[in-house]
This record gives sequence, structure tokens and C-alpha cells, in this order.
Amino acid sequence: MSELKGACIIGQSGGPTAVINASALGVIRTALDTDCITRVLGAANGIKGVLADKLYVMDEEDAEELELLKYTPSSALGSCRYKLADPDTDDTDYKRILEVFRKHDVRYFFYNGGNDSMDTCNKISKYMQKVGYECRIMGVPKTIDNDLNGTDHCPGFGSAAKFIATTCMEVHRDAHVYDTGMVTIMEIMGRHAGWLAGSAALATWAGYGPDLIYLPETDFDLTDFLEDVHRVYDKTGKCMVAVSEGIHRADGTFISEAKTSATDGFGHAQLGGLAAMLAEAVKLETGAKVRGIELSLLQRCGSHVASKTDIDEAFLAGKAAVEAAVSGVTDKMVAFRCTREGGYRCETILEPLDIVANFEKKVPREWINAVGNGVEQPFIDYVLPLIQGEPDAPKHSALPRFAKLKKILAE
Repeated sequence: MSELKGACIIGQSGGPTAVINASALGVIRTALDTDCITRVLGAANGIKGVLADKLYVMDEEDAEELELLKYTPSSALGSCRYKLADPDTDDTDYKRILEVFRKHDVRYFFYNGGNDSMDTCNKISKYMQKVGYECRIMGVPKTIDNDLNGTDHCPGFGSAAKFIATTCMEVHRDAHVYDTGMVTIMEIMGRHAGWLAGSAALATWAGYGPDLIYLPETDFDLTDFLEDVHRVYDKTGKCMVAVSEGIHRADGTFISEAKTSATDGFGHAQLGGLAAMLAEAVKLETGAKVRGIELSLLQRCGSHVASKTDIDEAFLAGKAAVEAAVSGVTDKMVAFRCTREGGYRCETILEPLDIVANFEKKVPREWINAVGNGVEQPFIDYVLPLIQGEPDAPKHSALPRFAKLKKILAE
């Protein structure tokens, strides 16, 4: 395929992670070093920045600050949750995107995000093909939820899993200080997929973790839950529980749904408050001292315990996206194919955006125990390689040194 010269745009979308900027750096650094990419632009707040023609000139950033992106959590360019309409129904946004692409001679578009972001990437890719505008479009995976279809795992998940496991171990130690009874309930992110809550099992595997773990892959019954807690508490005087925010009844309604009504731009319920709800139920049932702890945003921005494996793979995903696009590939997402037998090995592959957008990968049922209150060894074997390694992150006065971008707007 003939060489395609032009500018590129990198955008970030959806919930941030501890390593999303490592992927952005993979794109930016590789693009800056690629002759046929004439200019590297960063979209302010994802696709909303493209629509508003608010683009940062990454060519003018200091190289040293860009390198710090590898250790800087959350979306350095800004994120969004903006759902593009079906172009056959309303193509207003698409015409505007094309207008901005033409203005800046954008021939490469890289979008870094999760399920909904891949939907955006897919729609833009199909529209550009339809109108005949040559622009190579690539998805770069990101999500702590680890629920993207077509890839072994997602950048961001390993660091979040490491944070969750580490935090559970620390809380477990604290909860066992006194000789009085106590129940601790840890609420962990995950709407439909339980990869994050399941990662609390790493703490149990290490000797200091939850007695019970509940994922949204199985139906949740409050009576069974209280019986589980009773059984552990009566035996040991303590009970630690890890629970996914997305646990639901047999009819599919979220346990915490009644407490929340807000939704994001894609219509997803904003969950939360589950730990406090379950804590109250346990307290009424047992009379025990109960603590409900919601990890909330901490699990997706905790870069101080990031996995070096996760950082390196996140960078690799961004780098691979640019290399594939320059070679002539479009309409794909970078994915990982891994082996764990005989040592962990990971390589990048490319998957069609069609099979990634709006599909969710869930924890295999056989990785969850029969009664649905814990995970089996294959889950541990899957996650453990992803949390390995300690990054040599720079610090200033013992505090993290994050990237400080100039964010010069393109004219």
C-alpha cells in the first residue's frame, strides 16, 4: 500500500486508568518518530475535542515531560463520555469530524478507550470509508474493567488488580487488630464483569484477603449472602467480603440500583453505595461491628502501586497501533495474545473493531466457585502475571512527579 502522509490525532475516552497515558505516549512517541506523520495532535477531552476543534500540538511538548506520561495516572489529554449517533440517523457529528480532519490534514486517528470508545472508533472508521476520505483509524484498548472482547486482557487492569489486592491485604491486617468481632465489606468497581472484584482473591491467595467474593457473573441473593457471612463470622469472629458494584438479583436489577438514578452519556447506571447498603443489612442480621468501604476512584488512579508489566504493555499497545496504521492497516483495535504455561509471554495482534465495540468479556463461569462466593485457581493463574514488576517512577520531594504538558492549541 502506498505511503500515506498527514497528521494524526490521539484521543482518550472513558474512565481513566493508572496507565492510559503510557498508551498515549506509545502513540505520541512513535508518531513523532515516523516520517510520514507530519504532525501529532492530541484531542482535548476525546472526541469532544475533535468536534470543538480543540487540539493540542504534541510536537511542541518537551520530550522530558512526554516521557513522564508513562508514570502519570488518569487521562492527560482529558476524557469524555460522548455517544455518537448512528450516522444513518444523524450524521451531523460525522460531517464536523470530517471537516476538522480535512482542516488539519488528519490521515491517522487513534482512540484510546474501552467498550464505548471502540464504538466511537468503529463508527468514525465506517463513516470515513463510506465518504471516501482516506484516514487510518485504530483503537487502543484501555479499561480497568478488563471486559473488552478480542483481547487476553486490557491495559489498566493489571495495575487496578494490583491496587485492589494490595489494599485488601492492608485492610485485612487492620481489621484483625482487635479481639472483638468485625465484618468488613469492600465495594469494588465492575458493572457487568467481575474481573476487578475477583482480583481481591489475590490477597486471599497471599494470606490476607477476603473470605467471600461476589461477582456480577452470578445472581446475588441477599439471604444466601447473609448466611455466608454468618457462617464465617460465627467460626472466626471476623469476616471480610469483596463485592462487585454490579451484583444483581436473578431478574437482572442491580442491588444498588434503588439508591442511584444518574447515568453517564452512554446510558449506564452510576452505581455506588453498595457497601454501605450491605453493611447495614449485615449489622441488622448479626449485630456485629461492620465497616463498608468503597474503593471508588482510587482503584483506577492508584499509580503508586502500578504494575510495570501493565505500563510496558500499555506503551506497547500505543506503539503497535501507529506501526500498524503506517503499514496500511485501518479499522482495527490492538489486542493482546498471551501464554502463561512455561512463563508469561504477551504479543500484540489486531482485531476488527466490529467484534470489539459493544461486546463485554466476562469472567468464565468455571473460574467462579459452584456457590458463587469466590473464585477458583485458574483466575489467580490468569491475573498474577499481569501485576508483576515495580516501575522506576520519578519523584520530587518523595512525591510522584507527573507530566506537566503545555497543551498548546493547534490553529
